[in-house]
Amino acid sequence: MSQDARAVGDGSFDPEAAAKAATAREALGERDGVLVAFSGGVDSAVVAALATEALGDDAVACTARSETLPAAELDDAKRVADEIGVRHETVTFSELDDPNFVANDGDRCYHCRTMRLGRMYETAKELGIGTVCDGTNADDPGEGHRPGLRAVEELDVFSPLLDAGISKEEVRAIADAYDLSVADKPSMACLSSRIPTGLEVTEERLTRVEKAERVLREWGFEGFRVRDHDGLARVEIAPDELERALDPAFADAVHEHLTDLGFEYVTLDMAGYRTGSVSPGGEERDADGSVETDGDDEADGDDEADGSDGVDLGRGYPR
Repeated sequence: MSQDARAVGDGSFDPEAAAKAATAREALGERDGVLVAFSGGVDSAVVAALATEALGDDAVACTARSETLPAAELDDAKRVADEIGVRHETVTFSELDDPNFVANDGDRCYHCRTMRLGRMYETAKELGIGTVCDGTNADDPGEGHRPGLRAVEELDVFSPLLDAGISKEEVRAIADAYDLSVADKPSMACLSSRIPTGLEVTEERLTRVEKAERVLREWGFEGFRVRDHDGLARVEIAPDELERALDPAFADAVHEHLTDLGFEYVTLDMAGYRTGSVSPGGEERDADGSVETDGDDEADGDDEADGSDGVDLGRGYPR
């Protein structure tokens, strides 16, 4: 962590949040070691920071690589782990091996999280660690349809933020106290959240969504989603950026790029970006399971990260 980071409980930020953070840190310190399901989002980053402060080298952050995790998010997780100074491991698996996940029903997040946390437990056992913890915070259980939390309960995952009553707002305050760059990081849910419930999750759909969103990111947009309605791309842009998306030059460029990627039709959703617009209960989940924002890369990770997918990102859409 940064040398300028403020110690939890030093009185330099909200006393109630500091007290809760200290409670979570003490609970982590009672364990012989912990493996943190780590997306690099703010929730799991705070857990990793508290665990590192409490346990030192006996704390490990672990990121699961799969088709639902954008390559950029894996890179971000590695960077944030370096910021914290925590040992960082990665494991690879495929949600697409589970037909229940592929079917994309209302329990998709349950099946995903069961597989993801199962890999975390396997890795923890290999490392001689008895505790797996995640970034579920105190606001998460009240956030509507949450099948992923059922997996956490069934697998007996330790949720120190939840147990200490730490809200999302307090998580961000603690992240700021630790001088973490993700303190204000916007949500980045796994790529499967871009596919409407009931439409099968396939590698083809996940790949073209990831590539399409990389195009928008390269053009400087910050709040957006590309939803894949079986070949129709529904582009959602945050309300404060929507005016730029109404530029005819953007319409021409986004149509050209996204049809190059395999979409048959490209539409702009005039309601703008909002989380969970294709899922039951408006749920989107981060890679560590927390609502962000969590969470979610090609199975081999780096092939897509260098822009060598045939789409010329320098092809002149003006910002």
